Amino acid sequence: MDLVHPLDGLDAFPWASSSHAYGSAEDVPDLLRALTGTDGDAADEALSELYGSVLHQGTVYAASAEAAPFLAGIAATGHRTADVLALLGGMAESDDECGVAPGAVRAAVAERLPLLLPLLTDAEPDVRRTAAWALSHTRAAEAVLPALRARWAQETEPAVRAEVLSGIARLDPGHAAAEAAAALDPSRPAEVRLAAVFAHLDAGAPWTGAAHTAMLSLLPAGSVRSGFDIDRGEPLASVVEILLGRDHEPEREAAFALVDAALGDDRAEVRAEGRWAADRACALSRSAPRRLVRSLCAAAVDEESVVGTASLLGRLGSVAEAAADVLVPLAGRNPDRADDHADRALAALVLVAPAQAAPLLAAGLGHRPRALGATTGLLDPQHHAFPYDGGLLDAVRAHLARPAELSGNEPWRLTNLLAGWGAEAVAALPELCAALPHFPQQASRALAAVAADGAPADRAPVVAALRAAAEKEVLPAAKALYDLTDDPAPLLRCLAHELGRDGGDLREAARLAAALGPRGAALAPLLHGALGDPENSTMPALDTGTALAEALWHVTGDPDPVVAVLESVFARAERNQWSRWSVARAARATALLGPVGHPLTARLRAALGDPVQAPAAILALVAVADPATPDRTALAATALTSAELDADPAGACDALEALGAAALTDDHLRRLAVLADGDARVVRSGIEDRVIDQDESFRNRARALLAAYENSTTPAP
Repeated sequence: MDLVHPLDGLDAFPWASSSHAYGSAEDVPDLLRALTGTDGDAADEALSELYGSVLHQGTVYAASAEAAPFLAGIAATGHRTADVLALLGGMAESDDECGVAPGAVRAAVAERLPLLLPLLTDAEPDVRRTAAWALSHTRAAEAVLPALRARWAQETEPAVRAEVLSGIARLDPGHAAAEAAAALDPSRPAEVRLAAVFAHLDAGAPWTGAAHTAMLSLLPAGSVRSGFDIDRGEPLASVVEILLGRDHEPEREAAFALVDAALGDDRAEVRAEGRWAADRACALSRSAPRRLVRSLCAAAVDEESVVGTASLLGRLGSVAEAAADVLVPLAGRNPDRADDHADRALAALVLVAPAQAAPLLAAGLGHRPRALGATTGLLDPQHHAFPYDGGLLDAVRAHLARPAELSGNEPWRLTNLLAGWGAEAVAALPELCAALPHFPQQASRALAAVAADGAPADRAPVVAALRAAAEKEVLPAAKALYDLTDDPAPLLRCLAHELGRDGGDLREAARLAAALGPRGAALAPLLHGALGDPENSTMPALDTGTALAEALWHVTGDPDPVVAVLESVFARAERNQWSRWSVARAARATALLGPVGHPLTARLRAALGDPVQAPAAILALVAVADPATPDRTALAATALTSAELDADPAGACDALEALGAAALTDDHLRRLAVLADGDARVVRSGIEDRVIDQDESFRNRARALLAAYENSTTPAP
């Protein structure tokens, strides 16, 4: 490519036939022209759009490979060189490839190394630094390593030296570790020492006292990494994550020692980094919460640190009960007005010591939305409800008595609290009945829960209020009425209305119809009619189809139309790359059919290759196939892999339970024991506030399965 004209040949390529994240790549030529133009704002916009299209959230496409030669030419001719190098490096780094051969984008960048390698000697440090990062991601060690080693020998700028060492570590960890051993010396610049710490770790070298001392000497390290190493997050937390990932007791204790030291530092910035690292540790290690909770409490030396620690303490739940003394003073402050810091502290107290939180929440109810929301978190299946408190009940009743003053999520949270208390909240039935016209969905659910075990005198006005609401086509009221009276007529009428109207909530209606079973047979034509466009492959359409299929099965018991609907869902899901969970839901629905779902066997077997879909597919295969047909031992291995990959750990437990003890070999039991009793958390992704809790729930389930399997193989005395 002529360096004077980096866009030569641009118009000769049929861009409209190529694709990127947003479809046709016909806009790429104009973006590349704008990137090389004199209009700075237009160039900024073009760069942003290229990130969005050819490196969309880390995914690369066919157009990424086709744009790489032109981007390399642009960088080599000095047009926004560092920015374009960063884009090229991100493209080379990506293994998330869509519509392009594996490695093709990286290879396209590597092919332009003759243009890019000279940038390691550019006059601008930022260009040299970004070049070292980008070129190392091509994985072309034979060409890149000699250039990086030469740069390491000559470079004097600390941030560039750090990035060069990081690049060498990517391509030759052993050589980098040898360089890192000397670079840990306190006399070296901070950026180089930090790069040396990571090079040491990435080479798999044992954690040493020198590395420990070097890491602590760098704190606070956030500012150190700002000039280099855009691969890493917060440095201390990243080091802790790497050490815990080794799942070896000495390294685990070394990680905790780093966190302890940071939390015990007298500098607020270092303690803040310690909290980040503690948070990461608790999300990755099952032993971390008990090991670190005392240090977390000791680090809460002022209001800011209490607030900074509160969220993590809340996620630890009762393990952090010792932190109540730290939280109470702030949690009880200013109950008569909004106070975000007090609210955060009280929200944590709700989760770590609910009995102590209850009177404080009662005093501040209406001004503590986070804390009230935290009580709802205790209503998950693995928890008991928030403990009953008479003073808090009185406060909730007082708020429900003024429905016009409630807003946002407050009605949900107040009624959820009452629903969790059940019959203990019977005194609030008048307020719930009065709130029914204002918040029908929320109040209906609570009325059914609270009145379920109530005396006839308490139930009578509730039934009357729900019946009046159901006559106005209020579906939640009709469902609550059905739960209390077993009278299906109002619910049938409301469901017919919901299924027949434009914009109805079809999935919820299908769920409620399924709960009626054969009593809902009259709804079958409406359920059929709600199936919608048979070509629609969006996830909402797929999930609605599955919900309607389930409802048809429960109300009619006729397998033929249900199998046809589920076959359509599986077929349409093939056209949607984001439909993994929709396929899993369809597989679970198939499991309900039992042997009559056998025609879907091929679809279920196809789902076994995806760890997200596999547990549900296993459940369904066990249900629909002849007991002797599936290779249950192989299916057990597949279920365990799904859990080990954090794809669907809860579903994996369901699958293993369905397969039974006879399906598990000694190796399977060993793997299950690691999942149940290992220190590394199995659930590592999801909603941040629920990850630890969900992992503990999985752990308990896995332990129960393991005990059941071991008992089933123990000979009777």
